[in-house]
Amino acid sequence: MYISYDGLTDPLGQSQVLPYLTELSKRGYQFTILSFEKKYRFGKEKDLVEKLIRDAGIKWVLLWFTSKPPVLSKVYDRWKLRCTAVRLYRREKFEIIHCRSYVAAEVGLFLKRKFGARFLFDMRGFWADEKVDNGQWDQHNYFYRRIYNHYKKKEKDFLLEADGIITLTNAAKNYLLSKPEYKDLSVEVIPCCADFGHFDFAKISSEQIAELRCKLQIPREAKINTYLGSVGGWYMTKEMFSFFKTLSGRFAEYVMLVLTKDNPDEVKKEALANGITPDKIFVTYSNREQLPQYLAISDYGLFFIRNTFSKIASSPTKHAELMAMGLPVICNDIGDTGGIVDSTRTGIVVNDFSETSFKAVADRLHSGVKVNRSYIRDCAKKIFDLRTGADKYFKMYEDVSA
Repeated sequence: MYISYDGLTDPLGQSQVLPYLTELSKRGYQFTILSFEKKYRFGKEKDLVEKLIRDAGIKWVLLWFTSKPPVLSKVYDRWKLRCTAVRLYRREKFEIIHCRSYVAAEVGLFLKRKFGARFLFDMRGFWADEKVDNGQWDQHNYFYRRIYNHYKKKEKDFLLEADGIITLTNAAKNYLLSKPEYKDLSVEVIPCCADFGHFDFAKISSEQIAELRCKLQIPREAKINTYLGSVGGWYMTKEMFSFFKTLSGRFAEYVMLVLTKDNPDEVKKEALANGITPDKIFVTYSNREQLPQYLAISDYGLFFIRNTFSKIASSPTKHAELMAMGLPVICNDIGDTGGIVDSTRTGIVVNDFSETSFKAVADRLHSGVKVNRSYIRDCAKKIFDLRTGADKYFKMYEDVSA
């Protein structure tokens, strides 16, 4: 049983859950997925997800994600999750309970303690610390301080009692193993991977590229700097726009393409507030199916992420997808990202967000450095290939089952 508090109809469900489980299904494992779905996304993505799981022979049990009233809705969701998981376990007697992140892990540990099930803690990142770092759990508030301490204790229980542990970065693994209480843990690192069969620039024709540029009304001679994902939150929108303002101010041929589900008018308004003229920014949305084509028209990928403690465990899915498409990236150093970019020479790592630093990066971009898309893709394949990630999951399943 694979338990996720994220939905299969969420973007991460389609990029970071279903591809792995589909691949592992081909290798003989049978899955029942228990997930929480948001009704507005379910209505849009239901048919696609149902086809994917039907083709893979995966069973899907869904619960509705609730958000109101605050706090009490989370208690209600956890109660629903535990009741449903126990009912499913009693019926199916699952060999392994694979839990994505902390809310799911609470149920996985409960099933291990109650029934002796094998519990796999796919921790992803330091979830409780993320809630503090992003301001959701204000530690000046007694109530949120209690919740944080509760989940940090739970985190210790998950780590010490799990039959297998997975994290996204070597930085997070090294941090854990540096702690005396965790020094003997066996931790596997599986970053957020990409489906290299889907993200492949060789499958996109020059005619498709020309047609899409025309559709978006991007000039033929323009160089495209692309940001993929949500605007705001962990992503440093102001700093990214400031960088692009510097780049386009020095070299007029650059434009910025923002691929997001967010309101295009709001994104353009924020870009304008940061000094970017309307003719320099293009905002649209691409579903997963069409995303490789949108990335194929791009020259560079761009992302800056707030560098807090919890981000040592961050592995941006966009990094894998951009590199799979052969795009060099301009990014800051979080998790393993900076080390990967520097060691493979597949982009530029921004060490600070000053005007001086931005000018230096802009000059490097414009200096005529040749971009070898095949080289970048080959580097990415050694690190981010979905099949490599599936191989590691398969070995962990085999070890946990032994």
